[in-house]
Amino acid sequence: MTQRLVIAAVQANPTVGAIAHNEALARKHIGQAKAAGVDLAVFSELFINGYPPEDLAMKPAFWAAGKAAVERLALETKDGPAALVGVIWPNADPKKRPYNGLAFLAEGEVKGVAFKADLPNYGVFDEKRVFEPGVEPRVFELKGVRLGVPICEDIWSAAVCADLAAKGAEILLVPNGSPFRRTADDERMAVSKARVAETGLPLLYVNEVGGQDELVFDGGSFALSAAGEVVMRLPMFEEGFALTVWEKGAGGWACREAPMADWPTGPEEIYRAMVLGLRDYVNKSGFPGVLLGLSGGVDSAISAVVAADALGPDRVRCFMLPSRYTSTESLEDAADCATRLGVRLDEISIAPAIDAFAQMLTPHFENKAPDLTEENIQARARGLSLMALSNKLGHMLLTTGNKSEMAVGYATLYGDMCGGYNVIKDVYKTEVYAVCDWRNANDPFGVAASPIPERIITKAPSAELRPDQKDQDSLPEYAELDAILHGLVEEEATLDEIVARGFAPEIVEKVQRLLYSSEYKRRQAAPGVKIGPRAFGRDRRYPIVNGFRDAVTTS
Repeated sequence: MTQRLVIAAVQANPTVGAIAHNEALARKHIGQAKAAGVDLAVFSELFINGYPPEDLAMKPAFWAAGKAAVERLALETKDGPAALVGVIWPNADPKKRPYNGLAFLAEGEVKGVAFKADLPNYGVFDEKRVFEPGVEPRVFELKGVRLGVPICEDIWSAAVCADLAAKGAEILLVPNGSPFRRTADDERMAVSKARVAETGLPLLYVNEVGGQDELVFDGGSFALSAAGEVVMRLPMFEEGFALTVWEKGAGGWACREAPMADWPTGPEEIYRAMVLGLRDYVNKSGFPGVLLGLSGGVDSAISAVVAADALGPDRVRCFMLPSRYTSTESLEDAADCATRLGVRLDEISIAPAIDAFAQMLTPHFENKAPDLTEENIQARARGLSLMALSNKLGHMLLTTGNKSEMAVGYATLYGDMCGGYNVIKDVYKTEVYAVCDWRNANDPFGVAASPIPERIITKAPSAELRPDQKDQDSLPEYAELDAILHGLVEEEATLDEIVARGFAPEIVEKVQRLLYSSEYKRRQAAPGVKIGPRAFGRDRRYPIVNGFRDAVTTS
């Protein structure tokens, strides 16, 4: 039995469904590991098929393509190194669902496949729908060392790791497809430390990195000693290939050499998640770039900055679409922001379109006074114009509504909600300001220093669809609104619990009413980066027709 193992943690960015691409990526890293004298390369969960595959996992042709790719990769291991590669594995019973598998490749062949036992079925996870659970966790042997391989959710309860320890595992190697949310890194670390404490075994946690639809996988791979000490950290939100050197002593296996990266927190963490999510959504979908309406407001400004950081200013087109209610300050602020970013800004007045709609529709409005209808026509004229530009230029349209607006329906369906992606969809308005402040103080990608004019951040938010309009004409102050929404959305708190925090009962009831009545809009909204634990669409799935309303009972 060897007393020393060099294990490569491969924190890479596969693409769901792109099996040939993922196979080539795995082959590259296996070659890199061989050149570095590595004994074993550990890849993330379902690396070959991409994670999460959702209902692609129901296609037998998809299983077969992944299995064939793994069998070809096994040939790369004939002279070392060995590899652990995630792949969908067909069930021996063709009438049953496949497995979420981890193939052990060594000596030029597939030595065995471990199957994920604990299939998550909450939040963004839907694995019981598409996979059969594994029955017995596997221990693989490499150079006389027994390696336990719990897969992602398998470490979130004690049973699988306890079983692996009982089978003689000496090190726990954990491939993961764990998406970002604000609290994810702390939760993963706590769970991993609990398994280490229970088993007395060191642990290497290898996570995917990259964007997939609404999800962002943040990487943040790490290793723990048998005493629960952090002995390795890979960067978050970027790819990494780390050599970890393990040696066996009197107390078992210990990691002697490994990198230790710093992890971002707070607004920086949110910002980097948005950049990675947008970059991969655009690039993996094959768009040449993005365009958006730059209004002179804070939401469109931060969206433009994220786009420029993610794709480069030359792949971002901005348009100002003024109406007669657009202020001079908004025109100036949009131009200033575009200049600082180095993105192209064009101006297209929607006045002719508004006049045309008035001519078309006024005779049929039955002499009713102007109201929200005319405001929505302006927003829809902008949406129609931007979608036309997207069609003609080939750039994907970004929509720019924040989570506070999405929650209460402060957005126009088929108007400012038009677009293919939304980087701030899961970011509350108060968080938008915090992210803007962080980005103005930092230039992480070397694109532009202080890209958002201070007046954009400090002026009162307005949709500018009627004279002297302000958001707070219709909504509570955003600090109050976001606190109430956090209780309703993130916590599922009762109205009494929220009122007890010092909020007026009538305001809390109003926010609840707006939240529930806007579900039909959210169901039709563009996807966007998941940031928190209860993102609309992926996590919080409410019925559109919903007769339930909580009530305040406290006096």
